[in-house]
Amino acid sequence: MSIYAIGDLHLSFGTDKPMNVFGNQWQDYEEKLEKNWNENIKENDVVLIPGDFSWATYLEDTLQDFKFLNKLNGKKILLKGNHDYWWTTLKRMREFLEQNEIHNVDFIFNTSIETDEAVIVGTRGWAFNDTENSEKMLNRELARLELSIKDGIKKNSDKKIICMMHYPPISMNMIEKNEKSEYLEMMKKYNIKECIYGHLHGSSHLEAVEGIVDGINLRLVSSDYLQFNPIKI
Repeated sequence: MSIYAIGDLHLSFGTDKPMNVFGNQWQDYEEKLEKNWNENIKENDVVLIPGDFSWATYLEDTLQDFKFLNKLNGKKILLKGNHDYWWTTLKRMREFLEQNEIHNVDFIFNTSIETDEAVIVGTRGWAFNDTENSEKMLNRELARLELSIKDGIKKNSDKKIICMMHYPPISMNMIEKNEKSEYLEMMKKYNIKECIYGHLHGSSHLEAVEGIVDGINLRLVSSDYLQFNPIKI
């Protein structure tokens, strides 16, 4: 079994939100994604999707997007992104998939998922803005991350932990100012060495922080950054 990652699929099979308005690289990207995915990923592999899975507003409108995901190889683990307005309670989302016979998808929401090789944890995160609301949201997401990590440790304290976030856990600006990220500090507290994230598109790829930061290997896995080819982690 191998673990792969790719985020920000921005599927819109159930709603009229084509991604090609954001650039030619998004033209027919669903076909590119399906081809790359099934050529490399096997049925017993795991694929981490850190947010922005579907443009749908309501859970019922995600069905065609989940059906597309269902026909792709491997087990998929989803995290909430800033555009996943359809996201609801864990119970309701799991019931929706069960009712529609989609059995190879699950969610992380203040929880964790154990695979053969690792324990997967995570939270959405938030943008690093100097506002009262952003501080409140960052603190809320930090608390959710710790809940997820603690849940993972309860499941298996011996396996390595892989963290996924939607927003970057640290910014280039913070590194230049030598500012610490509370998300990375939390990961260090629990000896997490691997973190993937998405959210950044187009010219924002230049703002990506990748490589080892404070002992943690950071990787940007937005689908357009990966040219719609899931990366093995």
